[in-house]
Amino acid sequence: RYMAIIHPLRPRLSAAATKVLVGLIWLLALLLAFPQGYFSVTAELPGRFVCLVEWPEPGGDASGKAYHFSMTVLLYLLPLLVIGCAYAAVGRTLWASAIPGDSSDRYHEQVSAKRKVVKMMIIVVCTFALCWLPYHVYFTLQYLRPEWYWRRSIQQIYLAVMWLAMSSTMYNPIIYCCLNDR
Repeated sequence: RYMAIIHPLRPRLSAAATKVLVGLIWLLALLLAFPQGYFSVTAELPGRFVCLVEWPEPGGDASGKAYHFSMTVLLYLLPLLVIGCAYAAVGRTLWASAIPGDSSDRYHEQVSAKRKVVKMMIIVVCTFALCWLPYHVYFTLQYLRPEWYWRRSIQQIYLAVMWLAMSSTMYNPIIYCCLNDR
């Protein structure tokens, strides 16, 4: 959307360049997830099994904190900032753009449609932020208050937080459908 609205005359990425870019994104995702998967273990607690990440010594817990806070910045705050800035630029362009010619009914319909797109983009960004915020708060608290992790109810909280985060992408088509007149 950003490229189509802000730079409409720039050539689009070729199919080959798009495939390379998608491959690099997947490779980066695998590299970022690898440490957590590699150091994961299962542990038996009274009446339940849990999956834990046991960071190697030296620095075990400090390594876990550094990894978690890095992931929060790289996978939540940075994307939120990039999406927010890109959508702000798109929104500014759509909101402020004028269609040359007289002020007809068609012109007002187009202005109204543009403003609706801006509102829709704001809702999409806010939905992403709200769905993923509890996930990152949960894991931040896990490192700041490790004693909470041993509570029995923490598994239900984890499942609810994880479900909400994973469901974030499902809301986009719903938002598009609800805010689309067609």
